[in-house]
Amino acid sequence: MITKILTVIPFSFLGYLFPIVFQPSMTDDHTLHDGPYVLYRNNQVFVHYVKPDGAGKKVQVDSFPMTDRKKITLDVATDEPGKTFKVQFRDKLSNEKSDHKKVSRQYVISDIEGNFAGFRKLLLAGKVIDENYNWTFGDGHLVLIGDFVDRGDQVTEVLWLIYALEEKARAAGGYVHYVLGNHEIMVMSGDHRYVNPKYADNAARIGIHLMTLYGADTEIGRWLRTKNVIEKVGGTLYVHGGISRKVNNMDINMSKLNDLARPFYADTTYMYPDAYTDTLYQDYGPFWYRGYFVGETATAARVIDSTFEKFRVNKVVVGHTPIRDTVSAWYDGRLINVDTPHAKGKSEALLVEGSAYFRVKPDGTRIPLGN
Repeated sequence: MITKILTVIPFSFLGYLFPIVFQPSMTDDHTLHDGPYVLYRNNQVFVHYVKPDGAGKKVQVDSFPMTDRKKITLDVATDEPGKTFKVQFRDKLSNEKSDHKKVSRQYVISDIEGNFAGFRKLLLAGKVIDENYNWTFGDGHLVLIGDFVDRGDQVTEVLWLIYALEEKARAAGGYVHYVLGNHEIMVMSGDHRYVNPKYADNAARIGIHLMTLYGADTEIGRWLRTKNVIEKVGGTLYVHGGISRKVNNMDINMSKLNDLARPFYADTTYMYPDAYTDTLYQDYGPFWYRGYFVGETATAARVIDSTFEKFRVNKVVVGHTPIRDTVSAWYDGRLINVDTPHAKGKSEALLVEGSAYFRVKPDGTRIPLGN
């Protein structure tokens, strides 16, 4: 099918009179709409939406000068037909810091994989947001530990929601942490084995390569490149896969580890400049490691001890490796796995309040987390 480009009144003119708002067409079929995709080229901003068009799809694209960027308000679709949330661009994107102290509450989710409905329900269950996507978690910290992309058919919407909540959280004294997993690294570096087919189709309709959806000249791509692969929040270490013996033995701190990994998020050569960086991107790296649960379980307790000493933490929380249908504690409660099968309707999150740990179900039920 030939991509259709809709021509509208130039937004560079209307922006002086009204805020620029892009509205998606709503339908029950998530495969028929997507976006926005915001690309920057030649000091211009291009906004692409994929929308239903009879039995098929069409692409709406508008461009305007970079000087109009702050006037844009994006209206992003949700899993509920007719319901959207609004997003405004950040004034500035900067790399996240690695260590956050004095945190009152933490709410932790991983491995959503484009399942917007599951994500929404867990955020509501934890009283992190209200029905209108306002931040309601006060000075609490929402911690997302990777794999929010791939597989599902609402990846774009999930990413924009995280993006929007970050600013809302800061305004209320809270924070959103988005620690990258192996799937975020995969889509940025062109490994598309697990990408939902709709995204290859939509990229072709827009006229770009699939990898460009998260490229360095897009708003989402630039934003993803500011994220870390490991963070300390309070006394807890958050990492998607885990910290292996090889990483423990590196003579680097947490900030340096993030600095080593970040330049290679979108690398397609797999040729790294030193042994440390090479390790970070292999099976023993923080977003690939599964040794707590597979293969190295006999020595995992000692590895965790070394991690506690190296990073000065008293808990490690991971996703990545699906073990149970619930959030679960391991190694005398020193390690927590929060990867649950959201796509199967078995979602849970972890709530940390002081020294108390709870499993939180989509209906809001809290269950004390046992060791």
